[in-house]
Amino acid sequence: MRKFTADRLVVASHNAGKVREIGALMLPYGVDTVSAAELGLSEPVEDGETFIANAELKARSAADKSGLVALADDSGLVVPALGGRPGIHSARWAINPETGNRDFIYGMGKLEEELKKIKGHRAAYFACALSMAWPDGHVESFEGRVYGTLVWPIRGHNGFGYDPMFQADGYDITFGEMEAAKKHDISHRANAFKKLINACFK
Repeated sequence: MRKFTADRLVVASHNAGKVREIGALMLPYGVDTVSAAELGLSEPVEDGETFIANAELKARSAADKSGLVALADDSGLVVPALGGRPGIHSARWAINPETGNRDFIYGMGKLEEELKKIKGHRAAYFACALSMAWPDGHVESFEGRVYGTLVWPIRGHNGFGYDPMFQADGYDITFGEMEAAKKHDISHRANAFKKLINACFK
């Protein structure tokens, strides 16, 4: 495992919610984060078949273009009853055909319609892959998950993405109702992040 020794890190994302979450997780380690969007870096084509493959694609691209160590996240919601969908296509699943824009209210409604059709189990999990890439091509990758159930109607305005629909096992509120600090303690991203910290920072 390679240790992170720099003082600045590129968060290889154009998703403001993800950038905020990762920035908050890095804060205790004295690392200054800057997003790929702030640096004007273009987004690579995400054509990997797993969360880790896509995270590595994004991290390598940002490290190559910036000359800095880059951290990328690829995450999504996996519903076993729907054959694993939306999975790595979670962001694309939420594109509203009427506007062409990402709309998670639309995406959650679409998910609920699919679940109604099959009358399947509502168990689901969020998965997160974190990849840290160095400009010389070295990469370290880690994956975390959090298991739960999909609820309807959606509840809460915190978080982002599918959070208002996801209730983690052992809790009676959704991620959309949960305070950010609590979510950061138990989320899929937090679980992957703990592995990253233990391997690359401690």
